[in-house]
Amino acid sequence: MNSFKFNPSFYLLTFLLIAADFLALYLSFKIVEYIEGKSVDISSYLWIFIFIILTFAVQKIYLLRYDFWGDAKRVLKGFFFSFFVIFTVISLAKVFDEYPPSFILNFFLIAIFVTLVFKRVVKKILFSFDFFKLSVKVVGDEENYKIICNEIDKNWYFGYSVNDDIYDIVIISSRGFDIDKLKESMREFSHNTKDIFLIPYLDYLDFSHTTIVDFSNIRFSAIHIENRLLSYKNIFIKYFFEKAITIFLLLFILLLHIFISWLIKRDSKGRVFFKQQRLGKDSKLFECYKYRTMHENSQEMLEEYLLKKPDEVEYFNKYHKYKNDPRITKVGKFLRKTSLDELPQFYNILKGDMNLIGPRPYMPEELNDIGEENKEVILKVNPGLTGLWQVSGRNKLTFKKRVDLDVWYIQNWSLWMDFVIFLKTLKVVLLKVGAK
Repeated sequence: MNSFKFNPSFYLLTFLLIAADFLALYLSFKIVEYIEGKSVDISSYLWIFIFIILTFAVQKIYLLRYDFWGDAKRVLKGFFFSFFVIFTVISLAKVFDEYPPSFILNFFLIAIFVTLVFKRVVKKILFSFDFFKLSVKVVGDEENYKIICNEIDKNWYFGYSVNDDIYDIVIISSRGFDIDKLKESMREFSHNTKDIFLIPYLDYLDFSHTTIVDFSNIRFSAIHIENRLLSYKNIFIKYFFEKAITIFLLLFILLLHIFISWLIKRDSKGRVFFKQQRLGKDSKLFECYKYRTMHENSQEMLEEYLLKKPDEVEYFNKYHKYKNDPRITKVGKFLRKTSLDELPQFYNILKGDMNLIGPRPYMPEELNDIGEENKEVILKVNPGLTGLWQVSGRNKLTFKKRVDLDVWYIQNWSLWMDFVIFLKTLKVVLLKVGAK
């Protein structure tokens, strides 16, 4: 139970992770050599390798364990900073003959991808051995204890294992504790545990984006919290990047649209598009476009089905969808499973009714179910074609959980989060799963 003991696995793991990053950089260098068809003296590039590794170390990649996306964010920051510094040094020294700009640029682009792949593969191998895993004691009420333990069990990238008796670190969830009990737990574990992670009571906020301000004279610390998606600067950044991505994808979307339209017409009689009024920014109604995924006589089919399956009514009241909807066509099932039924909403994005990523577009009749407090947050921004709700196991989420995710997304928005959601959406579409 004593975590102050010498831990050889930590030092060996750190050495192996640094070695893996060096190997990834070396392999990237050789790939660029092959692509450009020339031999380059690698010894003159070793200082670049070392500088990149140092930028990783400064961000504590080798000291703390982040999930894959946390690691990826720091790796990208390290590469971007390194590229800026190294290119500046090369420019000032005027040694472009020895360090050709095209070679440097290609090296950094390839190294980003290779390094991230290496990290996943190496950690997958190393954390398959218990020797490299950290034992974690989880402290919290029953609900949060299960949530945290489930994440530790499923997210192998952390390299954690739950052990309430012999442990290296402690994770304490504040929710469910009164302040005196929380203080007592912190005091108790700090006696013999070096690393304690405290999950704040306000767990609906992402504190990784906050700034801590010290009031030194009175020994207080204040956390600066910003509703990030209501900032004009962030709105502009989001608007610019989303429009750029939409325009870039436009030709591919048009080709895909032609193919899907043909499938719909071939599968069942009726129109290609289905439009429905949805709630937009400031509660304004707009026509939301989708591909038709149901038969034309869907209402009659549903009424007949519900008479035979009354339990579906209870399921709908909880999830706002039916478990086995008889109205959906064969092509419609595929389109819904891959979320391709929402592809026409790119037209809504171009019109300005929606964003590429945001809260889900709610129906007018769902307004009261959202809740008064949540409406004040969700309806302050444009809804999105995809969002956090869609890549977080959407088919298994209750309506309340979807609303909670939308509120969390708005209050904790970042460009990086949008990037991660965009990549996870591609996974949902390609693998036909509700990503996590």
